Amino acid sequence: MEFRDLRWAIAASQHRSLRQAAGTLRIKQPTLSRRLRDLEYKLGVTLFERTNGGTRPTIEGQEFLDAARRIVDETEAIAARLKTHSRGESGRLTIGVHASFSAGNLRATLLDHRRRFPDVDRQLVDGSRDYLMSDLASSAIDVAFVAEPTPRWSDRSLLLWSERVVVALPQTHPLTARDVIHWSELREEALLSSQHGPAPELLKLLISKMGGSEPCRLLYHDVALDRLLTLVGADWGVLLTLEGATGAAYQGVTFREVHDAEGPTRLSFRAYWRQDNCNPSLRPFLDMLRERYPDLSATPGTG
Repeated sequence: MEFRDLRWAIAASQHRSLRQAAGTLRIKQPTLSRRLRDLEYKLGVTLFERTNGGTRPTIEGQEFLDAARRIVDETEAIAARLKTHSRGESGRLTIGVHASFSAGNLRATLLDHRRRFPDVDRQLVDGSRDYLMSDLASSAIDVAFVAEPTPRWSDRSLLLWSERVVVALPQTHPLTARDVIHWSELREEALLSSQHGPAPELLKLLISKMGGSEPCRLLYHDVALDRLLTLVGADWGVLLTLEGATGAAYQGVTFREVHDAEGPTRLSFRAYWRQDNCNPSLRPFLDMLRERYPDLSATPGTG
């Protein structure tokens, strides 16, 4: 018995006419009639009553057709799922995120991907730069968004957007009276920091802006960004972060841009992935990134 035998028998039962069923299937009526008789011979039962008024299933034929419809429906559904999976339109994509995305380009990118590919299961993994790059190397994640300075990575990457560096201040802090903050004005502040997200990169940036030594009183806490911002609101200190964190409101917290002599300070973001990654969902995601950032995607050496 072949799969098309099931489909042809179903068509014959739906139309109650071999002529009409053959026309729908785009085959000759004698071909359909012969195929159905061969099927009945193989099964050892009569599936259809053939009269001048048309073709109707027998009791045994109806039982066979009910089972045939289930088989055809399930098979076609499996085939459809496999096709969408092979095109990257379903399946799972594991994305490493390095910084907050309550606002900005990363948030917009993830929302756009969810709109275009609603059947893809996106799993987000949060972590420091080193943690994410280690997960990427071991294939635990498919792609990582990391703020530069660029980690040592010899595989594929794509330059994306940049985000402004901001400082989170308690609302009662005197510096909130200024529209922007300069790096030198942070010299005497108590700076909250951690090993999570882009905090280590921002600390290195601060040190470089102030001449190469630790200029602030550093208060380390092994907590994520939202806890640190809560501490800022409680007047425990100030916090360097990126503009992607400014989309959420925290009680008692005010954000200000941090400038140097040339204006706002920015950190660039890159997407990193392995060239040998065979996850079908990755390629459409990368294509979407190149579409959203066409000028930067053409930069030589970005992969």
